[in-house]
Amino acid sequence: MAEKLEDLNLPMTVVTRIVKEALPDGVAISKEARTGLAKAASVFVLYITSAATNIVKNNKRKALTGQDVIEALADIEFERFVEPLKESLEQYKQMASAKKTAGKKKDDDEVMEIIDDE
Repeated sequence: MAEKLEDLNLPMTVVTRIVKEALPDGVAISKEARTGLAKAASVFVLYITSAATNIVKNNKRKALTGQDVIEALADIEFERFVEPLKESLEQYKQMASAKKTAGKKKDDDEVMEIIDDE
């Protein structure tokens, strides 16, 4: 758990980068607006985490999953975000699987190289 309330805020650099990528060229954002967005984003993350945690508890589990977050979004009437999040979660799983496969292949190649040297 966070020791200070500020520990629950998203890093300003991350929020600034996301906002700048979302804005069209030539549009600037004030420091006050960035701070407001960072606080709003932090509150949203805490809210969705709380809703997802309730789902986990109701299902008598201990681990919160991506599917719990998706279900929580629907529960709190943010259905608009469900499909994009499902797509992002699927892409993440595919990338993680590809990295794992690539790492295993690299390990296998190294073992074969060692065997060949013997």
